[in-house]
Amino acid sequence: MRAYLGIDVGSVTTKMVLLDQHRQVLESIYLRTQGQPSAIVQKGLQIIEQRLDPTIKIVGVGTTGSGRHLAAAVVGADVVKNEITAHAVAASALVPGVRTILEIGGQDSKIIILREGVAVDFAMNTVCAAGTGSFLDHQAARLNLPIEKFGPTALQSKNPVRIAGRCAVFAESDLIHKQQIGHNLPDLLAGLCEALVRNYLNNVAKGKEIMSPVVFQGGVAANQAMHRAFEKALKMEVIVPPHYEVMGAIGAALLAQEEMEASRSVTRFRGFNIAEQTFVSSSRECNGCPNACEIVTLKLNSVVIARWGDRCGKWQANLGRKEPVADRAVS
Repeated sequence: MRAYLGIDVGSVTTKMVLLDQHRQVLESIYLRTQGQPSAIVQKGLQIIEQRLDPTIKIVGVGTTGSGRHLAAAVVGADVVKNEITAHAVAASALVPGVRTILEIGGQDSKIIILREGVAVDFAMNTVCAAGTGSFLDHQAARLNLPIEKFGPTALQSKNPVRIAGRCAVFAESDLIHKQQIGHNLPDLLAGLCEALVRNYLNNVAKGKEIMSPVVFQGGVAANQAMHRAFEKALKMEVIVPPHYEVMGAIGAALLAQEEMEASRSVTRFRGFNIAEQTFVSSSRECNGCPNACEIVTLKLNSVVIARWGDRCGKWQANLGRKEPVADRAVS
């Protein structure tokens, strides 16, 4: 059986999905990145290999997310795409006709506008992380509440508290104030969700025409109270698709399938044994011109396998060979 691997490396979580040739999900993995993207990608590959039917052959790999270039270098990807493209492709495949995508991950949130299956506009959060997964994790921990119980508890609310949601700092301070004057936990949590949705619609989605069908995806879509708050604010149905938490990885796998079937080329995938290899990354500032590019170098067994960050391609030209001793000293 032919299969396609999609990898989405985010700042907080790393997702991997294996699709068969009929675009059905065979395996999916959701891991904390823990500030070690290459090591977590290797760990994910180990898990997939253990679960994998030996008759399945990986014939294409795609990467996306903020760590897509690093992941691509580690695994040997055939396609590297930004998360806007990956999420749009996945949503269109799972919810045909989708016209608005609300996506909230660990540290960022975005809106993607599609018309006739084409992404025509998008926006991402800039400085405010209110409403993202890390913010909700922090609030749950502060309230001594397991994050898995956040949504179910908030759904018990009878009268959500009005909480300022202009930014994460104001939301947290107002939540503490309302907690101190005696509001119960379900009303506090429901009020917080509604505040975060208002923040999202007034900032990330400002000026965007939100049209149905609307899809809500990303890790925060697991929070039923956030889902309900979006439907309440938008006054329309909001769909949470299957595999909502790994949509970026699904999109990367679909893009890899499209590329490999069109080109009929052989995959660059390095194989599952790379999980046992040692990768070393380093960075430097190039002083060759006023651009002062920050160059990232990735090595496998002392051999440079990837470089990125240089605008002129000067450093990328040295791929596939060992660096001189003097060069290694400054890297």
